[in-house]
Amino acid sequence: MAINRRDFLKFSAGAGLLAGAGVETAAAATEKPPEMPKDAVGILYDATLCIGCMSCMVNCKKTNAEPGGALYHRETEGQIPYEFPKEGDAIYDAPSRLSDKTLCIIKAYRAGDEAVEPGVPKSSFIKQHCLHCIDPPCVSVCPVKALQKQPDTGIVTYNKQRCFGCRYCQIACPFGIPQYEWSKAAPSVVKCQLCNHRLAQGKYSACCEFCPTGASIFGRVEDLREEAKRRLSLKPGDTYNYPVQHVDGRQVTENVVPRYVDHVYGLNEAGGTQYLFLAGVEFNKLGFNPRISNMVYPRLTWSYVSHVPALIGTLLVAGTVTRLVTQRIEKNKQKSQQFTGENDDAASSGQ
Repeated sequence: MAINRRDFLKFSAGAGLLAGAGVETAAAATEKPPEMPKDAVGILYDATLCIGCMSCMVNCKKTNAEPGGALYHRETEGQIPYEFPKEGDAIYDAPSRLSDKTLCIIKAYRAGDEAVEPGVPKSSFIKQHCLHCIDPPCVSVCPVKALQKQPDTGIVTYNKQRCFGCRYCQIACPFGIPQYEWSKAAPSVVKCQLCNHRLAQGKYSACCEFCPTGASIFGRVEDLREEAKRRLSLKPGDTYNYPVQHVDGRQVTENVVPRYVDHVYGLNEAGGTQYLFLAGVEFNKLGFNPRISNMVYPRLTWSYVSHVPALIGTLLVAGTVTRLVTQRIEKNKQKSQQFTGENDDAASSGQ
């Protein structure tokens, strides 16, 4: 396929964008880690209150399939992206993991024959979706700023119009959250955006609004942190009025205080997140990667991906130039052969 001057400029511009983005990201990696916005919002998930009803999953899909939602596509407007157990079995939504159709998922842990300490539950549910890191590595590596952290709420949002599918975000995320629409001709990255489109309507995350037990509650991160620490200070066996839906406590439900693992997951992991967890079972048994430290991950991810933009840019430019030079040589060779042929014809006719 021939590559003209316009194609060359387009490829060169893309290469320059990648290389330039690498320089910009390198500079960002040396800056002081950003502080969490004062009014940053998030979620506190208490696994001891979760009954596994999956109302969060169902309503997450419904609300995010609406215009402005993270699962909305104009060509499939009005359709909820269910994942059925098998093709043709359209009975119930049954995703097994996060995907380009599932932003939030409930999983179950069972100890089985494993010995557990007295008072420690043998089973637990856990909810998985984007943690909205205070200093998100996915944002730091995105070369076109398709992923951005909102300055007022701290929510990590995604602009599919900017994304060109490099998938750096998938590599950089220590929690393995961003998903990719592999089956589409024009794919996008998909992740929880904390129902950001609903905040402008005076609402909040659907997974919290429709949680019947208060396992997931929404609010300012500072208030959620205080609530989490307050629960850890409670005596097991006492009763406590647990906020439902929102940390403001307008709605509460009285429950017996369980025995908690003395740790608020997300308070310090990956430099801190806006999604916090409490549980009665050790977090490593609930699927959390024990190798995730308190390190601010953009400082680490940059050392891995810093060379990629320049490498891609160099290969694009070198490949394009090589192709153009080859085409020019072939073209000149054809002209030379044509000129030789014309001279031979002229000589023959002269004889």
